[in-house]
Amino acid sequence: MISRLSLAGLELDFVLPEHVTARRTLAGRVYVRNSKRWLPSFSIHLSGSEESFLTTLYFLAIPGGAVLDETVEVCFRRRGIYRESGFLFATLFPFGFVERRAQVILRRDVLVYPSIDSQPGFEDLLAAVRGDMETQFRGRGHDFHRIRPYEALESARHVDWKATAKVGSLQVREFAREQERLIEIFLDLNVPPALGEWFERAVETCAFLAWRMAERGARIRFGTQEFDVSIRKAATSTASSGTWRWFHPGRRKPAISPLDEESCQIVFTAAGEGLMAEAGWGQARIVGPDSRSILGLA
Repeated sequence: MISRLSLAGLELDFVLPEHVTARRTLAGRVYVRNSKRWLPSFSIHLSGSEESFLTTLYFLAIPGGAVLDETVEVCFRRRGIYRESGFLFATLFPFGFVERRAQVILRRDVLVYPSIDSQPGFEDLLAAVRGDMETQFRGRGHDFHRIRPYEALESARHVDWKATAKVGSLQVREFAREQERLIEIFLDLNVPPALGEWFERAVETCAFLAWRMAERGARIRFGTQEFDVSIRKAATSTASSGTWRWFHPGRRKPAISPLDEESCQIVFTAAGEGLMAEAGWGQARIVGPDSRSILGLA
């Protein structure tokens, strides 16, 4: 009876950051309110669902009418929408022999975007795409834009040795045209169910490339058969639209075509290069299920 009263009247709220990506540990905020006006709750354990929560909280006492808050670590394993967050209140009060529990379900949508963290093979693909861009734009007349610090894996062709000697670290010349380069990424949804694991890795590779290239100021066009968006800033490369959640294989629809023949093009597809060429992606870098080393799959 006493333990039941201790759990009675406990209310919960849970606040997450605006943008959440898969497999990245982040801080959420838990608020526990004791709605009982005078009666405190003692020795309260709060744990989360196995899907997302890494931390179990313990409150020695929650006074009547009080609101306590704590920071918890959260990590969602996969992209998608998590519609319910399950929490469990438990107490051994007053004697410590029998644990009484009460489950709380927060019915709210949590949208989890694909992981944008580097994984095996991702940096190699990024370097290859940068090399494609360097080759494609080499020899064209670019207007000087600025001097900036050298970034890993960049070509040494634009290193400014005078600026490097002056500041003591590698500096490169950046041209206005580089800020205007268009990178078109197409993710083909026509993927058989057997290649579901490859498809999920392809989605994360697209998110990683869009994020990293947008950080450098490149214009990104990312599209599927059902979605087409332009990205100008890294902050919007994964969070500008909730449509990342709708990317699922098996949609039998024709591929979209590239906007610019002079763009740098990357296509993720389980179909052959011939089918992509028919859709206008003849000069694109094709990444398919056979490119397992690039996508870090065995």
